[in-house]
Amino acid sequence: MDGDTGADDESWTLREAQDQVDRWIRTIGVRYFDPMTNLAQLVEEVGEVSRIISRTHGQQSWKKDATRGSLPDELADVLFVVICLANQSGIDLTSALRANLDKKTRRDADRHRTNQKLQD
Repeated sequence: MDGDTGADDESWTLREAQDQVDRWIRTIGVRYFDPMTNLAQLVEEVGEVSRIISRTHGQQSWKKDATRGSLPDELADVLFVVICLANQSGIDLTSALRANLDKKTRRDADRHRTNQKLQD
């Protein structure tokens, strides 16, 4: 691999993203962290997303000397770790997401339309 991650491409399918992450892990990252380490990484990254959102959309304020971080970068970190977990578990995220949306569609066909909390 010559270091090209396809970053100039306009968009990737989930399959292409899984393949790109796998290539990166095998050439730059050496190997996948074990699943427990990746789980800890995922929790850490979600915490960083939470920190940004709680301060930009919630009542929390930034500490004077705090590094603010970037929501797009932190969400990409979350996605990267999710893709790592999927890859090392043999999960095709495209199939998993399709099945998950089908499940939600069947289960929630009317649930949200009739939720009074969502009516304003």
